[in-house]
Amino acid sequence: MTDATTNTGVRADVWLWAARFFKTRSLAKEAIVGGKVEVNGTTCKPAKTVQAGDELQIRRGEERLVCEVVALAQKRGPAPEAQKLYRETDESIAERARMREDRRLTGGALLRPDARPTKRDRRLIQDLKKTL
Repeated sequence: MTDATTNTGVRADVWLWAARFFKTRSLAKEAIVGGKVEVNGTTCKPAKTVQAGDELQIRRGEERLVCEVVALAQKRGPAPEAQKLYRETDESIAERARMREDRRLTGGALLRPDARPTKRDRRLIQDLKKTL
């Protein structure tokens, strides 16, 4: 799974896809372009090379992950192998557990609307999701 032949690094979008943070490489690219992925505390481009030891901050919806790159891969493999490519920080694990517990206790803070959204409402919701 790990690519020991190249020590130069792997493209950020390819690594995120290979580590199974995103289902497709194009989704990984969109997340990077949208500013939802930071490498070593700074935003990056999809072609940025990721190397072992880099710290990644990934936002997927409400979920926030902070992990360290342990190994490199250019091909997507099974999930157990993909989990060996990174190590999530203890603070990130604790924060995600706290958020999960908060959602469980508050019922996810679901406020159900009285009626289905109108066409205009749906467009506003889609625009809002693009900015997040």
